[in-house]
Amino acid sequence: MVTASQVKDLREKTGAGMMDCKKVLTETDGDMEKAIELLRERGIAKAAKKSDRIAAEGLVTAYVSEDSKIGAIAEVNAETDFVAKNEEFRTFANDIAKQVAVKNPKDVEELLSQEFINDSSKTVNEVLTDKIAKIGENMSIRRFERFESTGLVEQYIHGDGKIGVLVELENGDKDLAKDICMQIAAARPEYLDKESVPSERLDKEMEILKAQAMNEGKPEAIAEKIVQGRVGKFYSEICLVEQEFVKNPDIKVKELVDSKNAKIIKFARFEKGEGIEKKEENFAEEVMKQIK
Repeated sequence: MVTASQVKDLREKTGAGMMDCKKVLTETDGDMEKAIELLRERGIAKAAKKSDRIAAEGLVTAYVSEDSKIGAIAEVNAETDFVAKNEEFRTFANDIAKQVAVKNPKDVEELLSQEFINDSSKTVNEVLTDKIAKIGENMSIRRFERFESTGLVEQYIHGDGKIGVLVELENGDKDLAKDICMQIAAARPEYLDKESVPSERLDKEMEILKAQAMNEGKPEAIAEKIVQGRVGKFYSEICLVEQEFVKNPDIKVKELVDSKNAKIIKFARFEKGEGIEKKEENFAEEVMKQIK
């Protein structure tokens, strides 16, 4: 009978997951040394030691069903750009986007616990652990979005996985959807339309614009009017439908979509590694570490 304290001890010694520890302890009849050896043989303990390294490289991948009704976008990270070019890593990252689309997990935790789409004998987490051990770098599934639509879902990957976009349209066609995806990739909108902008974000921007006008020496009453004029530029930068269409700056995205009798429902834009604080290493110090 494997006890909770044995599982806890093995976790602390190897850094392996609770279920992995329980499994090998059961297989070895509670023999701690044999359990550690088994974890090492399977690459699980080795993988756990890499878990504190920062994985800020990797890929953004996407998948859309053949009928264009379901789509998913995912970010899978690795430590180096070199591994991001590894075919095995790329295949795994693409499989994760498909897994999200097909299996519809509610979050990353649930995704990791699901049977892997290409091998039902393993969970996604077990496959991920195997990849870490085999490739030799820390890797993680960071985030995903999934759209299911009665209209149309389209995806676009830019820069060999640096940026990925997923968009949902009502009406419209794939050509329009692809244009919208490329617009989102290039122009980095934060919101769909004016109504989507949080009031606190707008209030803060108007406060900044007013301070700028006052600093230019304008009286407060005039500054208020200037703010109203400048807030339009603010919307045109952060709201997708208010942006100039990149292929034809004479029209806005809203005009393009309206001309096709379509409507943008929602979008997601992932940029690889955005928001992850990369560890900066001094090269000389790194060499000394290796020598020591």
